[in-house]
Amino acid sequence: MLVVPGRKNLTAALGRRPTRPAVAIGNFDGFHRGHQTLVATARRLADTTSGDLMALTFDPHPARLLAPTLAPPLIMSLQRRLELLGHAGVDIVVVEPFTGEFAALEADAFATDVLGGDLHAAHVIVGYDFSFGKGRRGDTALLEALGARVGFGVSIVRRISVHGLTCSSTKVREFALEGRVEGAEVLLGRPFELTGVVTRGAGRGRDIGFPTANLHLEADLIPKAGIYAARAHLLPDGGNGASGTASSFACALSVGTNPTFVRDGAITVEAHLLDFDGDLYDRRLRVELVQRLRDEYRFESVAALVTQIRLDIAQTRELVT
Repeated sequence: MLVVPGRKNLTAALGRRPTRPAVAIGNFDGFHRGHQTLVATARRLADTTSGDLMALTFDPHPARLLAPTLAPPLIMSLQRRLELLGHAGVDIVVVEPFTGEFAALEADAFATDVLGGDLHAAHVIVGYDFSFGKGRRGDTALLEALGARVGFGVSIVRRISVHGLTCSSTKVREFALEGRVEGAEVLLGRPFELTGVVTRGAGRGRDIGFPTANLHLEADLIPKAGIYAARAHLLPDGGNGASGTASSFACALSVGTNPTFVRDGAITVEAHLLDFDGDLYDRRLRVELVQRLRDEYRFESVAALVTQIRLDIAQTRELVT
């Protein structure tokens, strides 16, 4: 998959004009089942014309520019979005910088200059709630009308629901912030995940016999504080000096402030990998949350905390196979 930093670089990056691309447009944060359906629709259209499957996405998220105080926490990093788009069969991803100049484009100019001119779109695929152009004045009906004028087809992907729940990034965030990671998994079509680099912490876990990997997260969204049964994946070398292939371990994950040891502490994310013995510092770790086990408590003694951790680990073993 080719990743192009901005539409103006597309022809140079390809060494040619795009070949009748089907262009899927979206932020794709979380890459939930709705996004997957949109890309699958674009894949079928690209195959019918022997064209490229192209995704147009934006960085930063438009809300970061247009309404920064209201911008949602990102479910995943841009790197992870790109990875999942590649797994879904996208040939080219154009990561358009979302700037004030881009936000000021009128709807007509977006269709004519960006989609028709820069991307050479043969077909454009968007979700049912897609809006575009200055002030978000353009909607799907206008896109269809502009496509007919400019010369590209338009497909609108309907609302995708599972068990009566609309698949949306907003709903995924809601479930995660409530600690309902099973609900997030239903909408995502895979477990809700956290990815980060292992950094040095206070070392309290090792002192009491349960060493933890402290994660510096790559995305914004942190689920509700508590203890989770999870599955940790050690990611292959990402240029940080680690080596080897990815491997997986059941883990008990703590999201919280360590109230037994500190008061008013900062939120930390710490994973105790079951049956693992080794050095994780500077490794990238992806943790899939399976189930929230309990709230975070302040224990009256370290011995009481250790007893509870043993129970958490036993429950994790039962849930994560």
